[in-house]
Amino acid sequence: MEDVRLIVDIVIALGAATIGGLIAQRLGLPALIGYILAGLAIGPNTPGLVADQDRVQLLANLGVALLMFGLGVEFSLSEVVRVRRAALLGGGIQIPLTIVLGTAAGLAGGWTIGAALLLGGAFAISSSIVALKTLLGRGEMESPHARVALGLGIVQDFSLAPMLALVPVIAGQRGGGLPIVQSLLISGIVLTGAFLLGTRLVPPLLRVVALAGSRELFMLTIVAIALGVALATHAVGLSLGLGAFLAGIVVSESDFEEQVLADIIPVRDIFATLFFVAVGMLIDPFVLLAQLPLVLALAAVLVAGKLLIIGGALLAAGVDHRTSTLAAVFMSQMGEFSFILAGSGLAYGVITVGEYGTILSVALCSILAMPVLVAISPWLVRIAERLPGVERQERLAVGPPPPVAPAGGHVVICGFGRVGAEIGAALDRWGQPYSVIELNPAIVRDLRERGVDALYGDAASRAELESAGAGAARTIAVTTPDLIATENVIRNARAMNPGIRVIVRAPGARDVGSLSERGADEVVQPEFEAGMEFVRQVLEWQGIDVGLTEDLVSARRQTVYGTPEEPAP
Repeated sequence: MEDVRLIVDIVIALGAATIGGLIAQRLGLPALIGYILAGLAIGPNTPGLVADQDRVQLLANLGVALLMFGLGVEFSLSEVVRVRRAALLGGGIQIPLTIVLGTAAGLAGGWTIGAALLLGGAFAISSSIVALKTLLGRGEMESPHARVALGLGIVQDFSLAPMLALVPVIAGQRGGGLPIVQSLLISGIVLTGAFLLGTRLVPPLLRVVALAGSRELFMLTIVAIALGVALATHAVGLSLGLGAFLAGIVVSESDFEEQVLADIIPVRDIFATLFFVAVGMLIDPFVLLAQLPLVLALAAVLVAGKLLIIGGALLAAGVDHRTSTLAAVFMSQMGEFSFILAGSGLAYGVITVGEYGTILSVALCSILAMPVLVAISPWLVRIAERLPGVERQERLAVGPPPPVAPAGGHVVICGFGRVGAEIGAALDRWGQPYSVIELNPAIVRDLRERGVDALYGDAASRAELESAGAGAARTIAVTTPDLIATENVIRNARAMNPGIRVIVRAPGARDVGSLSERGADEVVQPEFEAGMEFVRQVLEWQGIDVGLTEDLVSARRQTVYGTPEEPAP
């Protein structure tokens, strides 16, 4: 009967999560909010269908382990290296300052010093999942602020490991004169052991298992490594989550990282869903209503404080004001790994169930605030541009402007990445004048040294377009994947020069129509164009008539872009 009851609880939890996730996505919210609210609906604190909280929590612990294991496998030093100054220096400033902010807020709310410290740690970690899903939905994954946000998120996620190691110290379960040093020493020994295990034992073991050709056996080996290392760390007084993270790093040192991720992600997502459902089951709505002023106050402190701290930290790391502000907007919430830290604090008795529920409620409020911050982000960017010293610092970073600017009839290139550089190279070859608006100071400095009229700034700004001579230009090419910025460029360029020809890049196929309606003469969707080139080449190799192939490609282009191609002369 107990076995059947466990299955019933799993069905109830997953069924409620499915309904909650669908409703959340229909409302444009992250699915994890739906999972948490589903847990609230089937929890013991609300009337109606109730799942057994202890059983669901047991499965949720497995979800925590798999979440942390997946993070360890995906942990990429190369991503941090790409934006190493912004990620490491910015994170090094942001994380301790946010911990101080959260600790002060907790103490002001009447929490104990241990609970306040845990709140500060939860404040410091953002939800990379929420940020990345929002950026993907806006078509901005290739933008500078997305890369910086991702790098900062990796540093924040990695900081969870030492935070988890210090939870027993905060709880007073570590004796000795130097408990913090002792805890960190144990963590260092475990990390060293994980490194040796990952470089000496795991790669040859996985190689032998992979050669057996059994996917089931490979999967069993991976799960055994993940849970085995997690249990080993738990045995020495550290958390299961930390051990699972170390196990992921161990596996990432092998040649089978991609295969591990492909096999573990579906299982991880199922059990991680149960984790979020279990989180919701712990929330008492009546306690939440009673503490609503405190929850709203903490959420306001979190969002506003984190926005200022992350933005300021990135500015101090030398990132431009627009990228700093937008990265801060997407990382100014609290998310899934904060839940793991709070769950560890609850397990060790650092916080009460009521305080745990408060942390979860604050996290939900901060995630719900993100759409508002995104909507006002252009206004926040303008404020950041006017901060004392920002403009002078950024102007000094790009060097003096070239002495001669295009007199008219030129091309304005907005964004000098891979696409913009190709346009510039073609214009150089034919001796055509052009000016560039770019947010990367290194690119601007290089272009100015070559004698190109390069401006450092945001192309969506009317002042920058005027400085680039858009009012007298013949063509403007917007190559950046930022949809909002592209729409602003079109509007401002048309207002300044109604006769200018405008070609823009569409982040996604669904953005083509809206950009055309806003005044773009030509819209290019890079992924679609790459797909059509694949189609053209594959059909040619398969012996399909060239004319039929061109007709097919033209028909598809008309479907996406809405206008037929002009026949070739």
